Amino acid sequence: MIDTPIHTHIHSYEPSQGHGLPHDPFNAIVGPRPIGWISSRSAGGAVNLAPYSFFNAFNYVPPIIGFSTVGYKDTVRNIEETKEFVWNLVTRPLAEAMNASCAAVPPEVNEFQLAGLTQAPSTKVAPPRVAESPVSFECRLTQILRLQGVDEKPVNSWLILGEVVAVHIAQRLLKDGVYDTAAAQPVLRGGGPADYFELGGVFKMYRPK
Repeated sequence: MIDTPIHTHIHSYEPSQGHGLPHDPFNAIVGPRPIGWISSRSAGGAVNLAPYSFFNAFNYVPPIIGFSTVGYKDTVRNIEETKEFVWNLVTRPLAEAMNASCAAVPPEVNEFQLAGLTQAPSTKVAPPRVAESPVSFECRLTQILRLQGVDEKPVNSWLILGEVVAVHIAQRLLKDGVYDTAAAQPVLRGGGPADYFELGGVFKMYRPK
């Protein structure tokens, strides 16, 4: 028998009626989550870089990753136009640059420049990689799905899925040919307005106003 206490004091709520707490606990419970730091390019050539905390891998063969965006943003429009994007690993040294890239700016503003980052050419797709990131996945769009509720009404969120067609890994992260996750110092999104995780701890970082 597992010696685990029975939780008699429970905060229960129906999301449609509100959570009654200072901050929605949903994304804190489903966490920490890897960050989808997505670079894309419009049909006209404008480059965009933006982080998404609803991100993960969904299939091995072929490798498929996906992210969800609340609102039809520049990233979604770009990917819908060109069918391509790049995922870039967010590491602890790049956390502040990632945070800067999530600022709400007009489509013509290049977030690479805003965050002081370098564009690196991709090999299979048009959008650039983040040169400072030690790992990047070049992707081609497989599906864009507008999410819907149980009432079948569409909500203001889109799920983007893409097949990874090229992978770039810094040699220093390959120890005897095996990828060293801890050495990469990945940053993971927690909950609340500012919680981010690194392997071994948590740190606070608020979004730019």
